[in-house]
Parts: sequence; C-alpha cells; structure tokens
Amino acid sequence: MKYWLEGVSQLFLIAFRNLLTHRRRTLLLGGAIAGVTTLLVFLGCLSSGVKATMLESATTVATGHLNIGGFYKVTAGQSAPLVTDYKKIEDIVTKTLPDLDYLTARGRGWARLVSADASAQVGIAGVDIAHEPRLPKVIKMEEGNVEDLAKPGNLLLFESLAKKLKVKTGDSLVFSVLTDRGVNNTVDVRVCGVAKDMGLMTAWNVFVPEQTLNQLYQINDSATGAILIYLKNMNNIPRDMDLLRKALSAAGYTLMDREANKVFWQKFDEVNREEWTGQKLDITTWEDEISFVIWALAAIDGLSFLLTSILLVIIAVGIMNTLWIAIRERTREIGTLRAIGMRRRAVLAMFVMEAFGLGLIGTAAGALLGSLLALFLDSLHLPVPPGAEFFIMSSTFHFALNGARILGGAAVITLCCTLISLIPSYRAAKMKPITAMSHVG
Repeated sequence: MKYWLEGVSQLFLIAFRNLLTHRRRTLLLGGAIAGVTTLLVFLGCLSSGVKATMLESATTVATGHLNIGGFYKVTAGQSAPLVTDYKKIEDIVTKTLPDLDYLTARGRGWARLVSADASAQVGIAGVDIAHEPRLPKVIKMEEGNVEDLAKPGNLLLFESLAKKLKVKTGDSLVFSVLTDRGVNNTVDVRVCGVAKDMGLMTAWNVFVPEQTLNQLYQINDSATGAILIYLKNMNNIPRDMDLLRKALSAAGYTLMDREANKVFWQKFDEVNREEWTGQKLDITTWEDEISFVIWALAAIDGLSFLLTSILLVIIAVGIMNTLWIAIRERTREIGTLRAIGMRRRAVLAMFVMEAFGLGLIGTAAGALLGSLLALFLDSLHLPVPPGAEFFIMSSTFHFALNGARILGGAAVITLCCTLISLIPSYRAAKMKPITAMSHVG
C-alpha cells in the first residue's frame, strides 16, 4: 500500500510539473474549462433563483404548500368551489401534521370588476390578513398598504390591472357576479392599495377581505374556498398528504381522487358531470395549483442544459486535441519513461491525471467566479424585462446559490475532462519504447 501511494504521488507530481511546463497551453484550456463552469454555475444560480422566486410568489399569492379545497354541490349539475364548516377541518389538520407551520383560509371567486372607465373578469382571493403572515412580506406595494385588507369593502389589485381599469388608491369599483343560487349580486369596494406586478400569478388576481367575498357570493362565514397549509419542511409534502387523506377519511369526509398537475378550476366540468351532491374535499400540492406555469422553469433548465452540453462538446474536443499535440511533442519523453521501467498503465495514468488536474483547477476557478458573479448581480436587483415578468413572477432577477448544484456541475465537467483524456492517453501508453525514443518531432 505504501509503495502504491508513493507511485501515485509521483505520477501526480509529474503530471503537475507537465502542466506548469506548458503554461500557455494550460492557461488557454484551463480558461476555457473555467469559462464553461462559470456559465454553468451562473445559469444554475439564475434557475435556482427563478424557482425560489416562483415558489415564494406562488405559495403566497395562489397556493399553500398543501391545500384542502373541494366542491360543494346543492344539485348534481351545479358545483361551487367551497369547503363548508372549515374550522373543523382546520382542527384535524392541526392535530395531524407534526411539522405544520401555519394555515389560513382563503376564499375563491371569479367575477366582473367594474370601474368608471373599464371592466375586467378577475379571480378573487378572500383573505383574513391577520392570518396571512407572508402576504405583506412578499407583495411589494406601489401605493397603499396590504394591512388595509383588514377592513371590509377594501380591494388590493396589481399594477397592470389598475392601469387597465384606470384606477388608483381611493377609487371605488363594483363587483358583479351571478351567485351559485342564480342571483345577480353586486358589492361596492374601494381600492386600498396597488401592488407591483408578479407576473402570471397576478395578471388577473385581486385580494379582498373574506367577509367581502362572502357578501358578494351570499355565503356564510363558516365556508371558505380552500385551506392553505404551510409546512416547516416542504420535503415532507408527500408524507403529510398521506396523513391528511387518512385523517380526513377517518373523520368521515369524502375525498376526490388525486389528479396531479391539475388546477382546481380545471376540474369544474368533470365535477359538474358527476352524479353526487354535498361536499367533496380535494387535497392538492403547490405544484398542482401552479402546474400551468412550471413549464417556464423547465424551459430555463432545458436552455441551460443545451448551452452547457454544446460548450462541453467544444471543451472535450479541445482537451483531446491538446493531449494529442502533447503526446506528439513528448513522444521521446514517453519512450524514455517506458525504457527505464514505467509501465503502460502508469503512462496512461499520468496523462489522465494531467487532464484531471486541469479540469479540477479550471472548474474550481469557474465555480468561484460564477458564484461571485451571481452574488454581484443579485445585489444589483436587475429589473426583469416587461415580457419576462409574466413568467418569472417578479420585477427583478434573483440569483440563488445552490451548493449541491454548483458542486455537481463542477464534478460533471471534471469527470468529462478526465474521461475524454482516456482516448489519447491510451494511445500514448501503447507506444513501444524503442519506437518512441527514435521519434523525431
């Protein structure tokens, strides 16, 4: 073992000295590897930041980590997105989930919002702001205050919708809706604040106090649209969903079959065709409720993978060509080493170690540079182009360092550099000593 370690250390020393001897070649190829790693890390930080932003925005504006929604049917052909007597369900959730952070009831509605100059169909979220600790932190106000949603009759909307309706804080509007009982109803509201746009999630959404939403739909305060559940650890979502399904079934509630990646409003037609009445609960995850926008994240990851793959191919070709040149220039050296007793596998290992060392140094430098670049750009709070806001769900770019992803990317590039060196290294190892020593370069 001792002699083996000494042999390996000697090969590493020879490989390192060879890299230092050919400084120009090492710097050029190492710089290229560092550049690819920098781009990979940078794109990874951007992707992680976009995902974190999307998750924070979505799980505040539209969904919890887990949601208990459902439908209530007075007649077989007419359903409403309601959870009746929801306080009992909240008690079951509190007793069932060991890692519960908090939960909140959120009303759901869809109505026409009319101003003095325009109108628009909007999705309505009825909130109890006292039980919404994340909402004031995530929503960035252009004017007014989120806390004013504590007062019945107030309305919070977002910039793009405020421009469309031509309203500002203090203006009055009217909600108009056909209730589940077939009655046309209206409610007057006042704009208490205008928030900055958060992309697709806020293009048509508004917030009102839950009492106002209940007044509009003429339902009592014991009903709500959904119970939004926030966990201390999102990795426990699958386990907690199973716990909830078992607990609610044991309590006598009827549960809808799980339909992954399907938003609640996409289930109306199917529910209306089913022959049942009463209450059915539907347990969903945050991914189900924003499945219609997750493709944007997949597109960013796909683009990152495509660009990195192309650059990896270029680097692989560069490494192979460089090693071919190095082997040709060092043919007599290889012959001398073989003549004094170096085995073929040692020659192979020496060249592979050169490529490994080059890849390791290049990726380390690239990972550090990419991380610093991401941190610097994140501190600048760069504005997102207006068109991209719709998908990114934020007005500024966010870059998030993901240690596992950075180390994984660097490891992949180093591995690629090492593996691609096997072909020319094997060719070098096959040289006969007498032929190599007589070579004239």
